[in-house]
Amino acid sequence: MERVCFRLRVKPDRVAEYRARHAAAWPEMRAELTRTGWRNYSIFVHDDGEVIGYLETDDLATAQTDMAKTGVNARWQADMAEFFEGLDDKRPDEGFTRLPEAFHLD
Repeated sequence: MERVCFRLRVKPDRVAEYRARHAAAWPEMRAELTRTGWRNYSIFVHDDGEVIGYLETDDLATAQTDMAKTGVNARWQADMAEFFEGLDDKRPDEGFTRLPEAFHLD
């Protein structure tokens, strides 16, 4: 199992709306994340726009590829793209920076 931590940056003036959108995440999006292997998935957002995500998966590349094949993911990523800074024309699910794990307490 991989433990994955990543970061993104939301435009500071969009943080409240970003939080609201995730509080009301579409049921079909949640179902596809689960089906494609995104487990124990959390997103944390600081008021300054820093986003930290954490998930567990058997294989991140496979989970991303399988999720990218779904129509609901395409709609979600298109809807959410306007919130982010620094993606260099990548979708949010492709443009995050993965953080290396330095410590894990079993």
